[in-house]
Amino acid sequence: MVLRQALESPGYTDSDRDRFLNEPAKRLGRTEFARDRARIIHSFALRRLAAKTQVAVPWLADFPRTRLSHSLECAQVGRELGWALGADPDLMEGACLAHDIGHPPFGHNGEDALNAVSQECGGFEGNAQSFRLLVRLEAKTVDESGRSVGLNLTRASLDAATKYPWPREVNNKKFGVYDDDQEVFNWVRAGAPSRRQAMEAQIMDWSDDVAYSVHDLEDALVTGHVKLEQLSDDVADLYAVAQGSYMSDMTEGEAQDALAILQALSCWPKNYDGSHRHLARLKDLASQLVGRFALAAESATRDQYGDGPLTRYNANLVVPRAQRIEVAILKSIATFYVINAAASQERYADQQILIKSLVEMVLEQAPASLDSFFLDDWKRATNYEEKLRVVVDQVASLTDPGAYALHAALGSLR
Repeated sequence: MVLRQALESPGYTDSDRDRFLNEPAKRLGRTEFARDRARIIHSFALRRLAAKTQVAVPWLADFPRTRLSHSLECAQVGRELGWALGADPDLMEGACLAHDIGHPPFGHNGEDALNAVSQECGGFEGNAQSFRLLVRLEAKTVDESGRSVGLNLTRASLDAATKYPWPREVNNKKFGVYDDDQEVFNWVRAGAPSRRQAMEAQIMDWSDDVAYSVHDLEDALVTGHVKLEQLSDDVADLYAVAQGSYMSDMTEGEAQDALAILQALSCWPKNYDGSHRHLARLKDLASQLVGRFALAAESATRDQYGDGPLTRYNANLVVPRAQRIEVAILKSIATFYVINAAASQERYADQQILIKSLVEMVLEQAPASLDSFFLDDWKRATNYEEKLRVVVDQVASLTDPGAYALHAALGSLR
């Protein structure tokens, strides 16, 4: 016990380290947050992210990120930024690894499709699904009745992974918990300010924005979806996307200034021809931008709150407006040139049809169509809504190739 206490980071209480189901450590030498990180790394759900789309379809070329590689990059940013601000590094890495763990096949397009077919059972939201997976669906710990409590992470780790700390009734588009997971959510949020993100969740959220804004730009350039010389000509379109999707109070002048500032950076490439030299310069750009955005948040937060561990609810992450605008513009590049492209929209329409058809077929052929680890939940279901939720959980767990494969297999049985 003395050794464990010596290893624990300051700024956290015994309550922060509690688990929903008491589960003593099997060996000494690890902190509670290190245990959490290990559980996430070894989870089936994290491994499946290797075959789930981030933005560009990863198997159409070798370079683009998957949802797993994005999560790993987010975790690297979050661990270092969190450490600089006094947050526990293992807690931060675990929260960043877990932040997308419940996302379905086909990225946000799959999320939209599942939400459309699950209105009768409470809708679908990727962040709420991540919470559900961590506290219920992932196989690791069961209670005395044999019911799963998921990975049984600590209160602070679950809170750090909660991007939207409120239920659907507060915001039916962005929420962090389904109604039937409310009990454990209330336990996680005990004593927390209503609807406020923990400091660690704010760091995770910014690390997510930084990672995907920078790396989605890199993917778009390498795969040829965007040319650097296009950006200045299309700044009005980029502003429209950024203002509509990422930062509603941004002005067009701010968007133009942000793009000009980014293009004036010494690390910003003048062109990209696919050569080793240009790829190395592009990697340097990614490194420099990640450092720029993380350091801006670290410096501004320290300027406001001073030294010492900034954890849980004793501070808020401060991100300068200039860097928020720059990140929003970078995010809009992948959205405008990749997601909104005609070819992508055609593919998205086909994926929506497949997901909706897949839910229908799994429901029609259940329980034979269900993976074994969803059978207990199916047996417990007492009405159509509860059975629909089990089917949605099954479909959401699939990888992109897995969704195609299961659709073909079930279709052949009709």
